Amino acid sequence: KRREAEAANRRPLVQSGATTAEQKAKMRAERARAREGMMRGDEKYLMERDRGPERRFLRDAVDRRWNVGEILLPAMVVVLALSFIPSSFARLTFVGAYALILLGVVDGWLLWKRTRSQFVKEFGKEPGRGSAWYVVLRSFQMRASRVPRPAVARGDELRRR
Repeated sequence: KRREAEAANRRPLVQSGATTAEQKAKMRAERARAREGMMRGDEKYLMERDRGPERRFLRDAVDRRWNVGEILLPAMVVVLALSFIPSSFARLTFVGAYALILLGVVDGWLLWKRTRSQFVKEFGKEPGRGSAWYVVLRSFQMRASRVPRPAVARGDELRRR
């Protein structure tokens, strides 16, 4: 009957205790495995923006060198601490901080120019849209906090894998 069909289709909006402790543990383990795979750089677990040989090439171009942007966060913490000292030295640290920011921007721009030319040599085409931001923003992250983790050591040769 219609009444029975409608009753069968009715479900509560919020499931009451449907997930058991075993299901939660399984979901937690799957999330941990996915996170570990993403940190390792496993293509299966990477976000869409990080997938493919082209993005791997761009990541490796950033990770194989020292970047000025990497030291900005620790430097800003030092500048913040020194700003509480009332003296002309504190003002000088602000000038140094702005100089470091400017140096980081110039370094990021030069990194992108160099990486783009290497990319064209390697792949025979221009990098995709958003690649410049991808490279520059990764260069401003501290090496230990980059996701996926750097797969190359500093100073390694840049090549497609």
